[in-house]
This record gives sequence, structure tokens and C-alpha cells, in this order.
Amino acid sequence: MSLFARSGRLPDTDTAGHADTEADTDTEADTDPASAAGAPVSAEVPSGPTDAPAGKVGPWRRLRAAPRELRRRYPVAARGVSWGITALAAGLVLFALLMPGSVEYFTARQFLRIPVEPILGAALLTALPRRPRLVLAVAIGAGLAALIVVKSLDIGFNQFLGRGFNIVLDWGLLDDAESYVQDTLGRSGALAAVTGLVTLVVVLFAVMALAVVRLANLLVGHRERAMRGTVVAGTVWITCAALGLTPLQDTPVASRNTIGFVQDRWARARETLADEAAFAEEARKDAFADVPADRLLTGLRGKDVMITFIESYGRAALEDPAIAPGVTATLDERGEALRRAGFAARSGWLTSATYGGSSWLGHSTFLTGLWIDNQNRYRTVTAGERLTLPGAFHKSGAWRTVGVVPGVQYSWPEGDFYGFDKVYDSRDLGYRGPKFSWSTMPDQYALTAFERLEAARKGDRPLMSEIVLTSSHQPWAPLPRMVGWDEVGDGSVYRDIEKAGKDPADVFTDPVEVKEEYGRSVQYSLRSLLEYVQRYGDENTVLVFLGDHQPMARVSGNGADHDVPVTIVARDPKVLDRIDDWGWSDGLKPGADAPVWRMDAFRDRFLTAYGTAPNATGPAAPRTG
Repeated sequence: MSLFARSGRLPDTDTAGHADTEADTDTEADTDPASAAGAPVSAEVPSGPTDAPAGKVGPWRRLRAAPRELRRRYPVAARGVSWGITALAAGLVLFALLMPGSVEYFTARQFLRIPVEPILGAALLTALPRRPRLVLAVAIGAGLAALIVVKSLDIGFNQFLGRGFNIVLDWGLLDDAESYVQDTLGRSGALAAVTGLVTLVVVLFAVMALAVVRLANLLVGHRERAMRGTVVAGTVWITCAALGLTPLQDTPVASRNTIGFVQDRWARARETLADEAAFAEEARKDAFADVPADRLLTGLRGKDVMITFIESYGRAALEDPAIAPGVTATLDERGEALRRAGFAARSGWLTSATYGGSSWLGHSTFLTGLWIDNQNRYRTVTAGERLTLPGAFHKSGAWRTVGVVPGVQYSWPEGDFYGFDKVYDSRDLGYRGPKFSWSTMPDQYALTAFERLEAARKGDRPLMSEIVLTSSHQPWAPLPRMVGWDEVGDGSVYRDIEKAGKDPADVFTDPVEVKEEYGRSVQYSLRSLLEYVQRYGDENTVLVFLGDHQPMARVSGNGADHDVPVTIVARDPKVLDRIDDWGWSDGLKPGADAPVWRMDAFRDRFLTAYGTAPNATGPAAPRTG
């Protein structure tokens, strides 16, 4: 039954020779309310079309007559269905208005509130003539559907990225979400998911428009009662708001969620647009841009420097009781092995510009010394000439600079911006094994490929490399495992390991197992990297490794901070002596008293510690805690 099916002609239906104001008279004010909601008026409803000649009733007219015939035959059932559809329409509207944007706020008290928006909407719809009322009702329904869509995106972004959806910047990230689903569920699964979501959105818009139209018709069918009810509801809302009534665990009874939501999103959109211009100006000002090449990174001359990002390696890996024991045991074991090999380490904390995903924002923040927390900022800075950490090594002329980015499966023009002499993406590393969900290859393989293609073949200049390890990328199933370094080969050895792994859907939906598998993935990434350094490193090896962001909220917890560990490993004690004033903890784990810096502070501090500080600025002060 249609959401706006009626038992007969509405009192405001336009007829020849009647104005809207005449049609809007309250002729049904004294009828049964169920009648206005679609209940039968059995004595007056014809059983079929009365204007068609006998024997010539077409299928379309029979279809249109069917609801009236059913109401005539089954009046009690028809009335119940009519009231049920009306209640469903009202429930959908209230749900859209009171729906929160975070999973943790889906509580009963959230929906036991009085929203002001339907009170205002009822007053406006009741006062309008028929045609403007119909147009407004459809527009309101579409607006409520859009509200549900944006709030649903908020829920997803809060769960995965620890922030709400930005209506200006984040539409492009939906492509990345589709790619992630395809990598996780396969092409067919991704196609089915996208098709289902698009269909659901289209149906949502249609249903919400029909729901508001039905409720508007009901209001006009009982205009006097509707006006009295609107006045009473408005009075109750104003009273509750004025008294600040919060009987439901500090949740106000009087709600203006939707008005506040729209105002907040409008303000965010304006701030985003203003921020773009301000950030472009900030990106052009770089105190290190004018530092002469021969004064850059003088404290690392002759060293092979590796800057390595470990996907989703965040504070939760070292502090969450369900995750930390295995990760810290791996760090302790590998730390002792490195110590016996003559290496030492210092560790601290960095606050990432991103959370749960969008790793490239964390990478670019770390490498450029700019706070890059959205895609617009990323596009702005990578289109410019900012001096990056790899770019500083390249500018000095004393290093060959290489990027190893196995997560990149297509052309990556940003490689030139960062200052790499050579970039190896997933197509260049010679891998012949299976993908492990999103990760194109195991970390151990990526490191052996780097050794084979670059580290073992270096010429007369030392090597500066940026390596991105991806095995700890969600959904953390199936996971690779360590094999003998001489057994890695072209990656074919991983086929049986991948087949024996867990199903990503099973892991991702289990709140306990997802933490366990995340912890195992981080252990694998750390073991791969630190065993590589122990096996292939020497007195000239300097390793800087860090996480790019915390794992998603399902693992790190709602409201988790954005802190990630950062560590410098070297055999030459002079390398670590240069950062004595940083206050970092000894070893591979930052202590509770280790300083916490914003990630964009690292570039300037690193270039200052191992080179010359520019005259214009000094290093940023650390944040403790």
C-alpha cells in the first residue's frame, strides 16, 4: 500500500472551478482520524471506476481500483494497515531527526526526546496551499534522507577514521572505500555491496518523501486538531528547553539536533574552504628551503638511512591489554637481539594527523613538517615544492633516494614531489605470490626485494630509503608468517600460507578476534623489519621506524588518541648522541614519560639535529603527557 494512499479525495484536492483556499477547508475535521490516514469509508467508496464503459475497464484502472476494493472488502484490516503505515512514516521521520552520528550514542534515551523540527515543519505545512505544501513535503523528505546518509557516513568515518564525514572533502574517499572492499571481498563482492548501497539510498529518498507527504496530508485532513496539537507540542518543547529538563541521564528532553547538525556542517564547510587558502600560504613558507645543500644532514653523511612506516602501528599496540603482551614481547626479543649485534635505540611518541586510515596523510605530515589532515591539504602540498625529508637527502647530493611503496598499484606522481631518485611500487618488486587481503605482499618479501634491488647493489653513494610496510593493514586476515630469509624467493612460498589463513569477514566482525589478529599483524611487521636490520645492517645503518596512525576504533577504542610510536635505531653511538636533548626513552618502546610531539614537528627537529637549524625558526617544543 502506498505511503500516501487515501480512502477518498482529500478535502484540499483541487477541482475545476475551486481555488486552493476553498479546497483546504476542514470538511473532514469531524471524521474518524483513521479515515484521514487511509481507513475505509465503505459506504461512499465505489468498488471500481465509475467513468469507464462496462466491459472496457483496462488493467491500469483495475490496478488503481484494487486498493479501494480491498478496503471495501476488508475494512478492519485496511484500517490497521493504514494506521501502521502512518506510524511507520512518523517513526522514520523521528528516527532521521534523532539519529546520532556515532555508534555509542545509539541508546534508548537518544530517541526519547522531543525534536523541535517536526513542530516547526507541521506548522508550516498546515499553513501552505496544496501545491506548495506537496513540493515542500517532498523536499523535506529528501532532506531527511540526506540527513540519514550523512549521519551514516559519520558513523563509518568515526569507526574507521576517528572523525566525522566532511561534506566538502571526503566524497573522494568513497572511491578508496570501494577499492578496499574489492580487495577484501573480491570484485563480485564489491560490486554487490556498491549496487546494494546505491539501491538502498535511492529507496530511502523515495520512502522518506512519501512518508512526509502522507503525514502532511494527515495534518491537513485534521487541520484544527493539528494546529492545536502543534501549539501544545511547541509549548511543551519551549518549557522543557527553558527549564533545561534532563531526566534521562543528563540527556535534554528538548532536542534541536537537526538544526544544530546543519549549522555545524555549514560552519565546517566554510572553515574548510577558508582553510584551503590559509594552508596554501603556510605551505609556501619553509625555513629549511634556503638551507644550503652542504649544510643539510651533515651528521648522517655516509650512513644508509631507512625511514619505515608500519601500517596502523599505534599506541594501542603497546598499551591495550588484549594486544600489548604479544607486541611488547616481540619488541623485547628483537631489542635484545639487536643489542647483541651492537645496535641501540631511542623511542618517543608522535601524534598523527590521521586515524584508522588515510595513511598517506600521516606519511606526508611526517615527511613535510606540515599538518596534513585532509585530502585538500595533501593535494595542495604535493602540488608545490615543499622540502621533504627524502627531498633533503636528495638535495644534499650525498645519497641515492629510493621509495618502496608496495601498497601503490598504479602510477604515483607524488614520488617526484618527495624527492626520490627511484620509486618501486607493487608492480616493480617482482612478487609472484598471493595478496593478503588489502596488502599486496608480505612485509618480509618487500624487504628482501629492497635488499635485492637496491641495498645490495648500492654504488659510491649511501642509500636513503622510505619503505612502507603494509601487512598490518586492516582487515588483518589472512596474515603472512615468517619464513626463512633464503626461502622467500619470488613469493610463491606464501600461496599455502595465504590459503590456510583466516577469512577477513570472520575476523573483522569479531570484536575479540579482530584485536588478536591486529596484534599478530603488528608482531609480524616488527619482526620482519627488525630481523632485516639484524641480518643486513652494519655500522652505517640508521633506521627510523614509526606507525602512520592508530588502528580503527573497533581495535583502539572509541575516542582513542592519535599517538604512534617512533624509534631511531643505529649502531654508531654518535647518531643517537645527537638526539640526547629530545628526552626519548632508551630501547624500542617509548616509556610513559617519553615526550609526545605532533607529527609535523619531526621534520624540523630531525633536520636540526642532524644538520643546521635555519636562522628563521627554532625547533618546535614537545608536548608531554
